[in-house]
Formats: sequence, structure tokens, C-alpha cells
Amino acid sequence: MRPHAALVCLALLALAPRAHAAGATYRFDPVHSQITFFVDHDGYSDVSGRLHIVRGWFRFDPADWGTAKVVADIDLGGVDMGDKDWDRVVAGSDFLDAKAQPCAHFVSGEVEKTGADTGILFGQLTLRGHTVGIAFPFRFNRRAFTIYGLHTVAGFTGLATLDRKDFGMNAYASVVGVKVKVLLEIEGIEDSGAEQAYVRQITRETAHANQK
Repeated sequence: MRPHAALVCLALLALAPRAHAAGATYRFDPVHSQITFFVDHDGYSDVSGRLHIVRGWFRFDPADWGTAKVVADIDLGGVDMGDKDWDRVVAGSDFLDAKAQPCAHFVSGEVEKTGADTGILFGQLTLRGHTVGIAFPFRFNRRAFTIYGLHTVAGFTGLATLDRKDFGMNAYASVVGVKVKVLLEIEGIEDSGAEQAYVRQITRETAHANQK
């Protein structure tokens, strides 16, 4: 199955009826949502880079965390290491391999609530053709109506550690750390049409790719 076709299947599955679906749906705010990762550089320091969510949506009900759902595609080619040459290396085949697979795809499973405002988000991350189960401990920061844009915003902070070898990234293991810390600062804007908009976008991009 082609990567784009697989994304369409995942998107359509996301629209399937759910027995306990509830809560508001949000689109990711690209300005205030960032993924920052940290990796050891030969023991000298933890070098950081940034990635951005290019499309996706999530559902969250503060009164019932069990109904939460997250679908997100992360732009790999736009990785920002603070240096253009290093950007190309990290986006290249030794690491993110963005040319072969421009986006990483995350889809959540269950959510385990661990405190009044904390939990663990379980899901599947597909990167470089490898799909790996991961867990993101997170904190629910706030949900409120803002006068800036006149909409409701929900915000979260997450932190997890991934093993890059799980995704086939084995290069430079003697100088570049294998364990990668990932910090997520996420804001979503309440949008009842976010899920459907995601499916439409995936469908358009797949049709365009098939025409090439």
C-alpha cells in the first residue's frame, strides 16, 4: 500500500462511529504548537531541534479523558536544528529520511489519567516506515475562551523519551545519542470540523500524488 493511501485509510477509520465518542474537537494551532527534541552530542551537551505538526486534530473532554483522541502528521523536511547544513543532515537518509517519507504519523490509543491534571497518552508513531508503540506523559494545562481570535483553546505539555534505533536510525551511534527526549507544547483551537477537514486534506493530497 502506498504511504498516501495508507494515510487515507487511517483518516477514514478515524471517522468511523465510536461507542463513547464525546468532547470537543480541536485543530492544532501551528503558531503555539511545537515539538522540541533533545539528543546527546558525544557527552558535550544535549543538542535540540524543532519539528512542527503540519496537519491533524484532537478530541478532548476535561470531564472524561477516556474519550480523548489524537491524530497528527509531523513535517520532517522542515526540521530546524539552528544550522542549515545540520538541518539537511538530520532530514537526510541517516536520520529522519524526509525525502522518502515527508511526514511522521501519530495516532493515539487510550489515555490513562494519573492525577487531577496529568495523564499518559498511548499511541502508535510511524516514522521511516517503522510503527512503534509509544507513551507520552502529559499535563493538561488549561482550557478557556480567549478574546484573541474569539475562540476556545486547550493547552497541553508532554515529555517522553524515544529510542531512535526503534525507527531504523542507527547512524553515528558513537557520537549522537540513541535516546531522544521529546518535549511537546500543544495548543488546539476548538473546531467542530477539524476531523473532517483533516480527511479532506489527506484525500486531496493523495489524489494529487497519484496524478504525478
